[in-house]
This record gives sequence, structure tokens and C-alpha cells, in this order.
Amino acid sequence: MTRNTTPTLFDPALLRPALLEAFYKLDPRVQWRNPVMFVVYVGSAFTTALALATPTWFSALVALWLWFTVLFANMAEALAEGRSKAQAASLRGLKKETWAKQLPKGADLPATREAMTWLPLEASQLKRGNVVLVEAGDTVPADGEVILGVASVDESAITGESAPVIRESGGDFSSVTGGTRVLSDWIVVRVSVNPGETFIDRMIAMVENAKRQKTPNEIALTILLVALTLVFLGVVVTLLPFSQFGVAVSGAGKPVSLVVLVALLVCLIPTTIAGLLSAIGVAGMSRMMQANVIATSGRAVEAAGDVDVLLLDKTGTITLGNRQASAFAPAPGVAEAALGDAAQLASVADETPEGRSIVVLARQKFKLPELNAASLDAQFVPFTAQTRMSGVDLPGGRSLRKGAADAIRRHVEALGGDFPAPLQAVVDSIARRGSTPLVVSEGARVLGAIELKDIVKPGIKERFAELRRMGITTVMVTGDNRLTAAAIAAEAGVDDFLAEATPEAKLERIREYQAAGQLVAMTGDGTNDAPALAQADVAVAMNTGTQAAKEAGNMVDLDSNPTKLIEIVETGKQMLMTRGSLTTFSIANDLAKYFAIVPAAFVGTYPQLSALNVMQLATPNSAILSAVVFNALIIVFLIPLALKGVRYRAVGAASLLRRNLAVYGLGGVVVPFVGIKLIDLALVALGVV
Repeated sequence: MTRNTTPTLFDPALLRPALLEAFYKLDPRVQWRNPVMFVVYVGSAFTTALALATPTWFSALVALWLWFTVLFANMAEALAEGRSKAQAASLRGLKKETWAKQLPKGADLPATREAMTWLPLEASQLKRGNVVLVEAGDTVPADGEVILGVASVDESAITGESAPVIRESGGDFSSVTGGTRVLSDWIVVRVSVNPGETFIDRMIAMVENAKRQKTPNEIALTILLVALTLVFLGVVVTLLPFSQFGVAVSGAGKPVSLVVLVALLVCLIPTTIAGLLSAIGVAGMSRMMQANVIATSGRAVEAAGDVDVLLLDKTGTITLGNRQASAFAPAPGVAEAALGDAAQLASVADETPEGRSIVVLARQKFKLPELNAASLDAQFVPFTAQTRMSGVDLPGGRSLRKGAADAIRRHVEALGGDFPAPLQAVVDSIARRGSTPLVVSEGARVLGAIELKDIVKPGIKERFAELRRMGITTVMVTGDNRLTAAAIAAEAGVDDFLAEATPEAKLERIREYQAAGQLVAMTGDGTNDAPALAQADVAVAMNTGTQAAKEAGNMVDLDSNPTKLIEIVETGKQMLMTRGSLTTFSIANDLAKYFAIVPAAFVGTYPQLSALNVMQLATPNSAILSAVVFNALIIVFLIPLALKGVRYRAVGAASLLRRNLAVYGLGGVVVPFVGIKLIDLALVALGVV
């Protein structure tokens, strides 16, 4: 279950503040941050001054719609920021003022709960290194590492998952987050942050500050848009003397007005993408947040879209993680069905995923009747670390056991039986494939072996094929030997694998890819993953992981789902697709506006230009005003697309370019022709011009 704290686009709670923020953003110091829209801003002010100096309906309407253009661009950015602010407000609601039970400074950590002495302290006063006790029903006062005890923790406020998780000292599941609640038992936590540096504080800052950080691609695109604006500005400035010269030579007509020149400039510069550029970037981070992923900046989101190599953990990402029974291998002289029946009986009271999978496989393969552990008049033998086997003792002296091969060997030999040599060869073969062999015996007789296999997740091969079509290389990282890794890699369809992976090996592999000019993404949750996470371009740390892993990464997955890395890459790709598509549309629609406004602007000076009025617009004034109105309204119509993003498609760069040119390039040419003509008809019908 994913927590969704983002209001819908047309939620009044989001629209009203966005409208007010659009007016606040008319401050010149704010407008200056977007050079293209600043030109529109200055043009609006200049046109307003001209309209006040020589009042006409035409100049007043042009000035009004130029201001609308600026306001609509402001509103697009405000809507995107408003969604982030709503998310930040939701996160801020998770912060609660609580009291902590602190170990007195200088005191040694007691060995038992009963020997502990604690002093009350406000959670906001805790500092890095303080040690606190958290008992059942208490809220974890600050981020930290469990150093003693084990407890069930409710993290639904952070992750949205209702199922509690186990946190214990040592290992990769020792990290706890401030604001979560202990449900049972107790833990002793060493605080790992100072006030204002908690995970929730960092999440709030990440969300609120998202709009302040431009990515390299965004900066490059801004430079391109500014260059185009300067080119058009130079062209428009020279048009006035040309117009005056034409009138002087012909002795007829009138030169183009300054109001028309400003309208021409605004319609020709790339205002559409300039007005939506910031909104696209902020919306990308917002979509990450909706997926329960916290990115440190827009730079990390964009890097996800440019990734060339994915390093994916085998267990839990490519495979299910829980071993599943996949085959029965009977001993010589034993029927496979007899082995399956014995394995089912020995596993009917085994509630582990492996035990349940044995029962399911036996029933499916041999059509065995369903058994109920409670209905059997039997004595069940649980698994222990000492015996390394489990089973059942049935009435009539029938005794069934299943367990590790060496444990079953000792068991049957103690009863006077033998372990068949052919079965030992089968057991060795299963182990070499990377699977786990379980041997089943009845009394002193060995019946056969069960192969437990880490199953590749359904559909994962198709996902990797999609990534391959996008030009992304997938690399499986595993601690298995090369033979096992190669078999699973072939079954899963990954491009490469790293077997017997150590922290040093992962770090070296990432550096090799980066030295070849590739961007690398990976996930991790343990302290031993921290060096590789710090080196990777996109590093997704699991929320259940250690503090070191979370600090090394530039994203944190609140759901702690390793497969989320694929979704993160797709979200980054979607943001880049959206920016590219809207840039194509914005530049293409200048062509239609050229045919609308240029003939209308200069027909008074050069009557021959009326032949270019291919849209048959009513009057020069209606043509110019229609183009200005369309230029403003198209920003409004594209706001939902900028915030939701262009639909993700797993295609290569060349295919994506062709599609963008066909859909958004051609659309950018056609839509303005239709839109400007309809606005012209409306203006004439209303008698405005």
C-alpha cells in the first residue's frame, strides 16, 4: 500500500494558492530567474505603458493577454510547487513532540532491561550519540541504530505499509526512523542525527527545495531558449526601421506599431516551453514522491532518466528471495509419487515458505489429497539449528524426516541405514546449480531429494527486454558462485552479472562503467553497500537499510522495494520525454504563429504580404490578437501534460525522436493553425476587433 499525499491537479485546495502565488511571482526578482519569461514580462509592462499613453482597445487587449501569458506560466510553476508543498505539509504532520528515555551520560549500557536506568528528555533535545530506550507503545524519538534488543515497529506513517517490520541490533535491519512506533518488545537506540537532521526533516527539505536546483540538461535547454530569444529580439528590433523605410519609399501605408512588434516578439520566442520548464522539473520530483521515493534533488531524478547501466541485486529484485520447491529426485527403487507423498506429510506442519512450496508442488504434480496438520493424529518434529531437519511421526511407527543431506545421512546411519551413492551425486548436482537440496527419509531408508530453487520473478525478463530496447544494460549482482550466477542470469535475461560480489568488486565495476562514459544506477541497504552507493550516479538506498547506506545514496525508497529502481529509471525517462516533447511542440508552433502575425503586422507597409494570410484571418488586428491569445492559452492547456508527464514508452532514442517529431512536431504546427483561426472567429463574432 503506497501512501499518496498529492492532491489532484484541479483540487481547489491546490488551485487557489497557485493563483495567488502566480501574482506574487510577478516580482521582477522572481521573473529574472527565467530569462525568456522575463522578456515577456518586460514586454507586457512596455505594452501597458503604450496602452496608457495612447489608449485603444487593441493595445489594451494585447497588454492584458501578455500579462495573462506571464501569469499562466507563473501558475504552472506554482501548481507544481504547490503539489510539493502539500507533500511537505503531510510529512511535517509526521513530526510529533515526544519524550525520550535517555541513558545518563557516561553510564554503561546495561545488559538487561531490568538493570536499565533512564532519564526523561524532550525528543527535540536529543543529539547524535545519545542512547535511548523505546518500549512497546512508544514513538521512536529520532533516527538511529538499534544497539540492543529486538522489536516489532509500525512504519506505516513513513512507508504506507500496514505490516509491521522487525528491527534488531546488528545486520542490515538495525536502522529506525523518528516518528515510527514500537508495537511490541523494546529496543535501545543510539541516535545518529542532530536536531533538524532527522530523516523526516531531510525529506521535507528535499521536497520544499526541489524547485531551487536546476539540472545540467535544464540549464543547457535554458541557454538554448535564451539564444533563440536573443535572435528573435535582434530580428524584431530591426523590423521597425525596415517598416519606416518602406513607408518612406512608397509614400503610402504606415509603419508597424510598437505594440505589434512586442506582440510579434512574444509570439515568436519559445514562451511555451519556457513557461513550463520549471514545472516539468518539479513535477518529476513530485512523481518520485508519489512512488514513495525521496530524491535529494532534481539532478538525481534527471540522472535516473539518463542511466546507461542498472546494477540489480539478485535476491528480492530478480528472484523472489524465498526458495521454492521445483523438482523431486527419488532415490533408486523409489517412485517419484511416493517421494512426493512423503515430502508432503513431512512438510504439512512446516509454515516456512519453503515448506509450503513443497506441499503445493506435491499436490499439483501428483494430485494428492489436501491434508490438514490439525486433523492428523501425529507428532510433529520442528526444525532446530542442532538437528537441521524436521518431520512427522505418524501412527503405526512411520517416521518421516526432511532436512540437509548431511543431517539426514547421520540420522539414517544412526538407525542402521545407508545413504545411496547415486542420490549423493544428485545432491551434489543440485548444489552445483546453486539450488538447495533437501533429503527426505522414512525411518532408516532414504527416499530422495527435493530441489529448492530461488525462483526468478514472473515478468522480470520482459522488463529487462524493455530496458534493453531503451539502450540500458542490466547487471545482476549476487554473492553466488559464477556457475549459479550464470544460470540465473540466463533465465532472467540480464545482460551481465557480477558473481561473488564484494564491496570492493561492486565499487570497481561501477568505476569501470563510469570510466567508459556511462551513468550507473544501483540499489543497496547495507553498510557494505555504502561505498558503491556513494560512487553510483543514481544510488537508491532502502529505508529499512542502515544509516550509512541512506547517507551514501541520493534517493531513499520508503517502501524498501529493490525493484523500485526500474520504476525510478522509467520516471526519470518520463521527465526527459516530457521536456523533449514540449520543447518540440513549442518550437514547432512558432511556424503557425509566423503565418498569422507577420502578414498582419506588415500588410499596412507591404500590401503584397496579404498573400501569406493562408488562414484567412479577418483583420490585421484580429490576427495579431488571436496569436497573442493562443500563445497564452496554450500554456494553460499544456499544464496537465507538464505535471502528469508524457506517457512512458520503452523505446530507443531514435524511435522516440521520430515519434516526437511526428506527434509533437506535426502537432505543434497544426494545433496553432486551428486554434488561432477559432480564436479569430470568436473575436469577430464578439465584435472585439
